[in-house]
Amino acid sequence: MKVLIACEESQRVCMEFRRIGHEAYSCDVQECSGGHPEWHIQGDVLPMLQGGQFETMDKIKHYVEKWDLVIAHPPCTYLSAVTTRHLSLKCTPPEKVVDRLWKVAKSAVFFMQCYYANADKVAVENPAGFMARLYRKPDCIVHPYFFATSQNDLENYHKKRTCFWLRGLPPLERTSCLPEPNPIRYTKNGKPLNFEENVSGKNRSKVRSKTFPGIARAMAEQWGR
Repeated sequence: MKVLIACEESQRVCMEFRRIGHEAYSCDVQECSGGHPEWHIQGDVLPMLQGGQFETMDKIKHYVEKWDLVIAHPPCTYLSAVTTRHLSLKCTPPEKVVDRLWKVAKSAVFFMQCYYANADKVAVENPAGFMARLYRKPDCIVHPYFFATSQNDLENYHKKRTCFWLRGLPPLERTSCLPEPNPIRYTKNGKPLNFEENVSGKNRSKVRSKTFPGIARAMAEQWGR
């Protein structure tokens, strides 16, 4: 299949599809951090959603008339549940509410542009926040621990709700029966080592936006059949 992973610089999902033999490309305004510039399109993702000619970071030109599958991770800054609080005039000045409403509207339009990409199969990932009310509820909700190999799987044995709006795809099926992890599951030298504790600082937003390895693998193996 020809697969586009929109708004992905980590290339985690892209590499999983490549691993099982699909022609997959990541696309983001940032350079890729996954180590495969030959699979990464750096630039505006909107033209890419329709297919056509494009150039990867290694300066090689490619052509895809229509994608078989598009998986999109549009920014969720203005679409998360937290947005609702900032839209209240009780706690936010009117001029800031108006500014945020414009940003919410632009984010919602971008979400829908991803959903109606030129592909028969589409998955759009976002929190169950604004779009669940504006558009509809997600088709699939998973947690990373659904795909962990054991309770010692430090990369995946975490609770973090991930929602997908699907078109032409089945919901992801859980691959493990592990119990729900505690808020703080692992310790090292007496310090918490869970997901939330380890994503702090200036790169917190970027780290939190990366797809968990288990979810990326499940998408490739289940949707890449």
